Amino acid sequence: MLLRAYRPDDLEAIHRINQGEVPAVGTETVADLGDIADLSAISLVAEVDGEIAGFCLALTPGTAYDSMNYLWFSERYDDFVYLDRIAIPSAFQGRGLGRAMYAEVERLTAEIRPGATDFTLEVNLRPRNDESLAFHARLGFVEVGQQETDYGALVSLMSKRL
Repeated sequence: MLLRAYRPDDLEAIHRINQGEVPAVGTETVADLGDIADLSAISLVAEVDGEIAGFCLALTPGTAYDSMNYLWFSERYDDFVYLDRIAIPSAFQGRGLGRAMYAEVERLTAEIRPGATDFTLEVNLRPRNDESLAFHARLGFVEVGQQETDYGALVSLMSKRL
């Protein structure tokens, strides 16, 4: 597995992955997903044998991003990194890609925002994503709130101290 920075020529591939993982991640147009990637302080792609096998996008405070989940953390946390999305197709799940991307987000956060105190994200409670909830619990994330979203989901807002 190779972890590398996202490049604009990855957009079509990550859009296919994103759309294949809905509702675990939110649906996006190609253009909107590209905009999120452009706003992201950390944008990673995982490759396996030369094939894009997953990606993640993370933002820091002060970004002009209007996601209600990002805004929830912005209103409550001074310095954080927010994982907007991570998507790994089922064919590549269970190989450690998620753990590797999370570790890299933490490493890069320490470089670009050394004062960041929390790694934040949300996981669906409705529709329920038990696999993701268990994964995040194993990594030390705890629920710090819940929110009904404008896209019809109930989410667990989670944080892990860095």
